[in-house]
Amino acid sequence: MNKYLRSFFAFLFAFCLFSCNDNEVFEREQYKNVFALISGTDNVSEWIHDLRKTESVGYVSMSLGGTNPSTEDIRITLVEDHSLIDNYNNVAFDVNTFKYIQPLASSKYTIDSYNITIPAGEVKASMPVKIRPSGLSPDSSYFIALRVNSYSAYEVNPEKDYILYRVQIKNWWAVTGGTIYNQRGNIIASESTGNPVQVFGTKRLFPLTPTRVRLLAGTEINDNSNENIYNWYSLVLNIGNDNRITIEPYRNLKVTQIDGDPDYTNRVVLENDGFKTYKTFLLCYSYEASDGKIYIMKEELRLEYKEDPKDPRFLTD
Repeated sequence: MNKYLRSFFAFLFAFCLFSCNDNEVFEREQYKNVFALISGTDNVSEWIHDLRKTESVGYVSMSLGGTNPSTEDIRITLVEDHSLIDNYNNVAFDVNTFKYIQPLASSKYTIDSYNITIPAGEVKASMPVKIRPSGLSPDSSYFIALRVNSYSAYEVNPEKDYILYRVQIKNWWAVTGGTIYNQRGNIIASESTGNPVQVFGTKRLFPLTPTRVRLLAGTEINDNSNENIYNWYSLVLNIGNDNRITIEPYRNLKVTQIDGDPDYTNRVVLENDGFKTYKTFLLCYSYEASDGKIYIMKEELRLEYKEDPKDPRFLTD
């Protein structure tokens, strides 16, 4: 064998050796076991907690990936880290500090243990988080920020080694951020002798307690340019066990409930039009608007309702 053939086979052997080693590393990287906290965009995991419950439970969950089953338990310890909330707010909202998501007050939640174990051969495990939602604002979301502090085996995904557990609230009529109802009705200035003006549009209802929701009065509009508009022009609907409504000011609004109208009865009912079922508020009240005038407002607010068998029976006429 001449020297050229010897050189060629030597090169071929070296190339094959390098390729085999490279493939081995690639396969080892591709199929290795890696665990991660389960979350959505921006590592946020969103949970909506019901104001009708004094305490409810959400979960922080882990998942393990890899081709081969794990052969030992993975004992993971989490720790709270408020700096993660600061980082999120700075990136998402920059200088718009009024939009910042706040850390959930420690009095509002309990985490009995910050340890999660993914048993050998399993791919998921969860840690319960107990939330007490009473008193939380419907205009805000709240974070519990957690990150992996230590673990006993395998590897953690560095992009999913923390989670922002977002707490939002709901009652039977609305959720955090506002539930949109279709609106129709009429409005007239109290001193007017003309005909009422027809009103069509939408309104957002916000949960406050198990039996109370907030909304803007009349035709007032929130254009997000005035942070205090809800304080000045919002009213509260307090829903009784018989579905009768008591209308109250949220804070500064001057509002008076008007009873006795045959169509706008200050009640909330479930109604069916033969095809769909709706949650329907029938409201009648007077209020002082942003232009300084007193208006009489009669409005119907409707939301399509698909019955959830887990919900308690709702009273109807």
